[in-house]
Amino acid sequence: MWYAIEGRDGPDVLAKRNAARADHLARLEQLRDEGRLLLAGPCPAIDAEDPGPAGFSGSIVVARFASLDEARAWADADPYVAGGVYASVEVRPFRKVLP
Repeated sequence: MWYAIEGRDGPDVLAKRNAARADHLARLEQLRDEGRLLLAGPCPAIDAEDPGPAGFSGSIVVARFASLDEARAWADADPYVAGGVYASVEVRPFRKVLP
């Protein structure tokens, strides 16, 4: 099943986000290579493609896991969690309808 994982950034964490980004992306690339990633990306903190120093408000990942527990465990192990980027993470089932 697909699961939506939404991490919400804490305040003033752009430097922490940048420091953990390579490891975070490596995990997403692994999901992609396994055919389990539907989409992933950050949410700019302002209405701009490149938010610059405003940074990001969080990230969204939609990926396939065997269970909600497995999706939560994957999310809990994210480098953005360990690096203090995310203040909170929500994981919930997702049903793809379109496209």
